[in-house]
Amino acid sequence: MEESVVADFVGRVHAPDVGSDEPVTGRVLLSQRRLVLATDDATVTVPLSSVFDVVVGTVPGDLRSFFSDSVTVAYERDGARRSALVEGEPNDMDRFTRLLFSALLRGVTVTVRHPAKVGGRVTDASDRTASVALSPGAIGFVDCPEPFRVDLSTVIDYERTNRTIGGTKRPALVFRHTSDARTVTSIATVPNERTLNVLGRYIKLEYADVRADLESFDPTEEQLEILVSIYSAGGEADVADVVTGDVTQTSMVLETLRDAELLVDGESGAALTRKGRMIVTSYLESVNT
Repeated sequence: MEESVVADFVGRVHAPDVGSDEPVTGRVLLSQRRLVLATDDATVTVPLSSVFDVVVGTVPGDLRSFFSDSVTVAYERDGARRSALVEGEPNDMDRFTRLLFSALLRGVTVTVRHPAKVGGRVTDASDRTASVALSPGAIGFVDCPEPFRVDLSTVIDYERTNRTIGGTKRPALVFRHTSDARTVTSIATVPNERTLNVLGRYIKLEYADVRADLESFDPTEEQLEILVSIYSAGGEADVADVVTGDVTQTSMVLETLRDAELLVDGESGAALTRKGRMIVTSYLESVNT
């Protein structure tokens, strides 16, 4: 490579041109312009400009028996879609993942509206042009009048949509996150589907892990009533003010919600955790669809 290498480690790789149906040991090199996978028998070069998606931690079915934690890089070559898988030591993969996303989103300009909503209230915020700036565990929107930063650990929901700006229909990402015990909605309108894929994957890096953890939790009607009531009160409330019914039964339900890490004790009562907010937003979306 003529450009400087930002990541260089030995891991296990799989790609169409490697010449093996199973993953093999290989050297992984990443620059701001390309990804190179070098094995004893072949070298695969993937220009980052050809990458249209990145998936972290999910392995295609026919390779699940070979990989545990991995990064899948989807790219185009000669009109066909291909994918390369990389697996390595946790520290190597954490750094590789962050640097890969940083390289893919380098120089990307988006149109942001923040905050578009605070709770359920629509704000008067206007669209601003901003640059994407990634840091460990966070995404920033900078080079704009009011730059802001979102910790990935606070993201509770996201969705893809389309917006028309300047007469042009463009893809957009709507994501909700917590800030000072409030749910804030931000909108990032992006130039193309490729950017939407990559930006969306980065924003939901930690969201996906928490979402998977919640799949096994099936809230009862009483639990949902308490969670929704607290959510409607702004995310923290004295339960006696928002829930009526048997005090003993309510106390028992509250304890189960604390055990499930959906509620914690806040300054003015019970407060929703990130998981609790995710449960409520999923429920409200199912009711409204």
